[in-house]
Amino acid sequence: MAAESNLKNMVMVLGLTCLACSAVLGGAYAITKEPIDAAARAKTDRAIGAVLPAFDETSYESVELDGKTYNYYKAVKGGETVGYAVESSVVGFGGPLSLMVGVTPDGVVHNTSVLSHAETPGLGAKCNTDAKFMAQWEGFDPSAKILSVKKDGGDVDAITASTITSRAYTEAVKNALAAVSVISSGVEKSNSMEEEAHE
Repeated sequence: MAAESNLKNMVMVLGLTCLACSAVLGGAYAITKEPIDAAARAKTDRAIGAVLPAFDETSYESVELDGKTYNYYKAVKGGETVGYAVESSVVGFGGPLSLMVGVTPDGVVHNTSVLSHAETPGLGAKCNTDAKFMAQWEGFDPSAKILSVKKDGGDVDAITASTITSRAYTEAVKNALAAVSVISSGVEKSNSMEEEAHE
């Protein structure tokens, strides 16, 4: 004999279906969370290694600048700070563009690496593959060069037909440099306070 179709039965069947789906999704999340987190950590570690000089260890910290929080990794070798790897995100032509920007203590860009982007394939997406565009960031010294694309009077060679993406990339680097400036001034202040305490 078939079950009677009424509101009570429909609600019960729908409730059991939702419960079963929730259990499956919860189980899948629990199973995949650790491998996904491990992959994300490995990607971040590779990006840090690509944008900084050789180091022994890093420490994760954050700094606030103009109401925005910048996460960064302070890299140390032999007890000395060799640089900061700053996560910097801006809006590009196609959406969010996130970089890891390595900056040495003297304020020079050691290198950059794209963490994620939503730029147009074959155009703005070249910010991650165009060797000439990427190479110009190695050792970029903002005290000796103008940190703007050439179209705007600067020294940055834009990606062909992707000026907006190139401007966004440059903006992300500028933001990272500004964050390191704040980080460095905080380090200097804390060091001078320690020296005064020892006097």
